[in-house]
Amino acid sequence: MKDWSTSWTILINGVAWGILQPLIAYLCTRIPVSAFSASTWLFRPRAWERYGAIYQRIFWVRRWKDWLPSGGAVFEGGFSMRRIASSDAIYLHRWLHETCRAELTHWIAVLVSGLFFLWNRPLVALFMVVYALAANLPCIIAQRYNRPRLLRVLRRASQADPRG
Repeated sequence: MKDWSTSWTILINGVAWGILQPLIAYLCTRIPVSAFSASTWLFRPRAWERYGAIYQRIFWVRRWKDWLPSGGAVFEGGFSMRRIASSDAIYLHRWLHETCRAELTHWIAVLVSGLFFLWNRPLVALFMVVYALAANLPCIIAQRYNRPRLLRVLRRASQADPRG
């Protein structure tokens, strides 16, 4: 643990976040989309989420989710989640998988915030964890809000499709 000046601490932590967050995002875009499933333990909707309604009731997610940055298309081969561009089932399934990728990316960013305990005083490192939560939980909430709604749309579309 270093005892740097406030200026150095801010600079080093800022550079660390400036490297870690894009690196995590880049690495997550390299995971094949086929590796993501909305039915896996981490991504599946929970009963207490009430199909995403809990996020609207507690956080009013519909009011602010469109203001979140969409970094999905920053890297080559990425997927923009700024808006739904098609009602095609293949596209919507890709969108569904991308909500999982986005959520994983933000959870990893929260988890790596623990690294800041390696070179910061405990109070500063704790602040870095709080920052990671504040920066990433809104994105996680938006994905957890959108995914069950998208699952419902896909379920209805498959029931209406005579091909099944």
